Amino acid sequence: MKNIRNFCIIAHIDHGKSTLADRLLQHTKTISDRDLKAQVLDDMDLERERGITIKSKAIQMEYHTQGETYFLNLIDTPGHVDFSYEVSRSIAACEGALLIVDASQGIQAQTISNLYLAIENDLEIIPILNKMDLPSAMPEEVKDQIVDLIGCKREDIIPASGKTGMGIEEILQAIIHRVSSPQGDESAPLQALIFDSVFNPFRGVIAYYRVLNGVIRKGDKVKFMATNSTYDADEVGVLKLELSPRNEIKAGDVGYIVSGIKSAREVKVGDTITHVSRPCSDAIKGFEEVKPMVFAGIYPVDTEDFEELRNSMEKLQLNDASLTWEPEASAALGFGFRCGFLGMLHMEIIQERLEREFKMTVITTVPNVSYIAFTKKGETLIVNNPSELPDSTKLEYVEEPFIKAQIITKSEFLGGVMTLCIQKRGILKGQHYLTQDRVELTFEMPLAEIVFDFYDKLKTISKGYASFDYHPLEYRQSDLVKLDILLNAEQVDALSALIHRNNAYEFGKKMCEKLKELIPRQQFEIPIQAAIGAKIIARETIKALRKDVTAKCYGGDISRKRKLLEKQKEGKKRMRQVGSVEIPQQAFLAVLKLD
Repeated sequence: MKNIRNFCIIAHIDHGKSTLADRLLQHTKTISDRDLKAQVLDDMDLERERGITIKSKAIQMEYHTQGETYFLNLIDTPGHVDFSYEVSRSIAACEGALLIVDASQGIQAQTISNLYLAIENDLEIIPILNKMDLPSAMPEEVKDQIVDLIGCKREDIIPASGKTGMGIEEILQAIIHRVSSPQGDESAPLQALIFDSVFNPFRGVIAYYRVLNGVIRKGDKVKFMATNSTYDADEVGVLKLELSPRNEIKAGDVGYIVSGIKSAREVKVGDTITHVSRPCSDAIKGFEEVKPMVFAGIYPVDTEDFEELRNSMEKLQLNDASLTWEPEASAALGFGFRCGFLGMLHMEIIQERLEREFKMTVITTVPNVSYIAFTKKGETLIVNNPSELPDSTKLEYVEEPFIKAQIITKSEFLGGVMTLCIQKRGILKGQHYLTQDRVELTFEMPLAEIVFDFYDKLKTISKGYASFDYHPLEYRQSDLVKLDILLNAEQVDALSALIHRNNAYEFGKKMCEKLKELIPRQQFEIPIQAAIGAKIIARETIKALRKDVTAKCYGGDISRKRKLLEKQKEGKKRMRQVGSVEIPQQAFLAVLKLD
């Protein structure tokens, strides 16, 4: 055990952690130069194109130095805030963390929150200054930021470059000398932490775990404690570039288990594996069910594709257990699914994967969060969809989820960022200068205000220099109303929204104006109305296309013209009662980009 080292890589998005991981694999000859490609560990083409890590990856390297062979287990984690639970489980499986900071960008919000996670788990932190080869690198300034943040010595910070391979040997030496070897008792009952799982179409779900105590052998009967289900360990082994089978995995090591599990829901990240015959007394702390934060409806463009969409969603869920969905029907869009996502990026990725991997074009409704409604009878309802909200006569009050947001930006954009957060009903909780021109703001704000367009606006105001990170807090009571959109006096349920009373008038007005632009003119007049309950708060009218019926009257008495116009008016009235309004696809997306 003394020659094993477990470590993960944490950083903000785009600070070069996957590229640095490539160099480590190359240097330890884990991967031959022939197989080498950029971002080896990111195997999804979406990850490679966007340059983001969506799923954690684990791999074992062998490193020979001073006549000893060391086994280094590396876990590469996603940098995006949506996947922070996955990062927290990866951190729990390690003794050390490489904290990577981009020398040209400095410390950003996600770096700080991931760092706090690592410190809570008592990890040894090795600070690394990446991208030193860039002409825009500011090594001295960024070193000051790191020293202020962690309180380490300046000489402990390793300058490196994932591109040129500078500093790789120093990083490997630091891992061996600074990170402690794992502690664990091989003779104790088996206790292993699952930190990730992947789906293989031929072998089912493969779970990755770190053994804390005991030994897991091929053929053992094991039990997953959170789901309380038992399996046979058909194959266990370590994670090289390919899976490499072993007869046993001992305490301190990282491995995988194949046991013919069919669905990704049965394997929960953060769960504990133990033996059926000799179970451990308690599960490893920190396990939570992954809770979706953002909900949206996904509907097929063509209603006939509903079954095909269902199959696609089932296949996607095999790969991504954090996606939740249930069927729902909408009057405007037909049959579809109500889906729960971890955040806006997660939602975008799912939509993109449906289009790429399954060739499904879908309509996504306005994203919203889940609310808790309390009725006058004392019932408590969870509302994931505005149409589920009880009538206002029966409703006592509604609670909505709040988050704690951390924003790091340059001090020149401070005013703009604060104004934006306060517009979004944020409450300023703290302001802290990290350096002379970088400031960290802490806000408490409703999650519903963020899922819309907050991130885009923040980037615009700060010219791309603000980084944003959030943690869920509790539910709090709010004055929320349900805003309905009526077209030709018929309610369009896919455009309903739950919104704070103060913003409802503004939102309703904008919404009507936008729909007036997007809906084509008909032969009859179409009123567009925004309503709260029975009260209409905004209205726009799409004028009818008219034929000039009086063209054939030349001169003569006015009553002849009036007769023809009255006749036309009657026809329009009848048409309006029968006519139905087709809503174009852009109208559903327009809500997202109201400004």
